[in-house]
Amino acid sequence: MPQTDDVNLEEVYAFALQLAKDAGKLLDDAWRARCNGDGLVDQVEKESSVDIVTQTDEARAGSHYSRTFKDVEAFVKMKIESRFPAHHFVGEEAYSKGASRDYLIGQDPTWCVDPLDGTVNYTHIFPMFCVSIAFLLEGAPVIGVINAPFMHQTFSACRGKGAWLNETQRLPLLRNPIPPMPKDAPKGCVFSCEWGKDRRDRPDSNLHRKVESFVNMAAEISGRGGKGGMVHGVRSLGSATLDLAYCAMGSFDIWWEGGCWEWDVAAGIAILQEAGGLVTTANPPEDPDTAKIEEVKVGSRLYLAIRPAGDSPTETARQGQERTVREVWKRVRHLDYVRPDA
Repeated sequence: MPQTDDVNLEEVYAFALQLAKDAGKLLDDAWRARCNGDGLVDQVEKESSVDIVTQTDEARAGSHYSRTFKDVEAFVKMKIESRFPAHHFVGEEAYSKGASRDYLIGQDPTWCVDPLDGTVNYTHIFPMFCVSIAFLLEGAPVIGVINAPFMHQTFSACRGKGAWLNETQRLPLLRNPIPPMPKDAPKGCVFSCEWGKDRRDRPDSNLHRKVESFVNMAAEISGRGGKGGMVHGVRSLGSATLDLAYCAMGSFDIWWEGGCWEWDVAAGIAILQEAGGLVTTANPPEDPDTAKIEEVKVGSRLYLAIRPAGDSPTETARQGQERTVREVWKRVRHLDYVRPDA
């Protein structure tokens, strides 16, 4: 049986908030040091030129200012294991060292951490990078904290306690009232998406399917054989975690993506759901008009998020969100990212 009865969520939440701030400071110190010629960062490619790990210069490995990626994860893991030794830990760096791609999150209390989401952004000193820390009970994310140090933004949520920006502004930011979904959504929406790491230029590859989907969402209503979505704008932050946070904030109406891993999304899902958003699968079902809209599986690698919404005179908030999901499904392609055990 999972050991969840003795978990004090308020204690875990307070700990996660402080941990994200401390880990974010390590990232913040490191990029600032790089600008001054200290703590230089080498880029190490994993699978492609956009799938990289940052490593500190070996000669400066002991410097406080040179800690990145691996050092941040080691710091976070050490703090968690010291405070909560009975909890499980899943982190991107520790995970990538193994040969298995098994889904590692079970029913017991588990921390799921991305020490640096937006690695390409961080390498180029583009502000959209962050530390992402999630806590899961019985497989579901119940606490999420995302600290984007360059932007001085900390997004956080604990089940039943709301979602927050910098602990003072409740999410979504527009609240009196919370706007309903546009009546002709996706028209009038800001659509967030990412190119992803799979850049294989092959017919019907994930890359080609994404491009077709992006164009469908952006095209005029009469275009693309009736699939044109005429969204207000298309945005790519380079960080799945922050895409979800900005949906929770209400800045993005829709986020659609395939290929992420659980550490990329767990904290963001916790925050968006607590803010009142909806997260389901990216892949369209056979009949979008009648298919049941189910809650997302954290490790599914396929995600469609809709921002928090308010009621309108003609439909409830949830009805508006589900209507938007169905309209997105009609315009996007099926993506081939398999995770059957998640």
